[in-house]
Amino acid sequence: MLVSLKEILAEAEKRQIAVGAFNAANLEALEAIIDAAEELELPVILQFAQCHEPWIRLSLIGPVMMTAAREAKVPVCVHLDHGEDLDYIKQALDLGFTGVMYDGSTQPYDQNLEVTKKAVEMAHAVGASVEAELGSMGRRESGLGDGSGEDDETKIYTDPKLAKAFVAESGIDALACSFGTTHGIYLKKPRLDFDVVRNVRRETNGIPVVMHGGSGVSVADFHNAVEAGVRKVNYFTYMDKAGGAAAVEALRKMEENKSPVFFSTMSMAARAEMKENVKGAMRTFARLD
Repeated sequence: MLVSLKEILAEAEKRQIAVGAFNAANLEALEAIIDAAEELELPVILQFAQCHEPWIRLSLIGPVMMTAAREAKVPVCVHLDHGEDLDYIKQALDLGFTGVMYDGSTQPYDQNLEVTKKAVEMAHAVGASVEAELGSMGRRESGLGDGSGEDDETKIYTDPKLAKAFVAESGIDALACSFGTTHGIYLKKPRLDFDVVRNVRRETNGIPVVMHGGSGVSVADFHNAVEAGVRKVNYFTYMDKAGGAAAVEALRKMEENKSPVFFSTMSMAARAEMKENVKGAMRTFARLD
């Protein structure tokens, strides 16, 4: 069942949970995500980030994502993650995506606001929703840094007062906040400031807050984040890592048994393990564990 980002986040608010947003950078991941959501009977967000383009083209996997969402037995939003320019956002909207994110977090405030407003105008015209980002989670956003989340001079926590003005002027439907998480694999325990989330929610009359850099965060901290007002959690790195480990193990077993090595066998093993990983994440975000 295809729904918009705004609709799925309204359901999350009603249920006081966070919806998992998982990047489908290949068919195996896409099937794992949908299968997990249907098995748990939970809404889900299928995502594709602009930085995935070297792996598979949006023009190729986007229509498959749309078909999977329409045929799913649970509510599914198809969302563009970290759109870097309006042309790419338009490409996603033309494919029928029901949510898009413009990421201008590394740009000056005025420029971020200006482009975000244009993205909102484009998306709302076709019934889609918009997520934007204010603050910065550090160098991992540009593929640099060690993922530690510590002592990074490029990390900028979201200012709740600035968020109030940004949300009011832009008309966005969800706001990605920086409150101590980092993209990628954590090498040190993150220090999360949940007051940032609570204060952003208070200043913006309850805008749904999005948590990026969720991989590696403890179950307790996820629950704290949801309690504070996070309604969407982006999750990819550990899912992808789980699939990679399963593929390696499948290869090891084939070589150990001196059997032919088939990519399809590795692919199926990766899909199965990603499904279990996604299920665990979804249960945490919905506070079922």
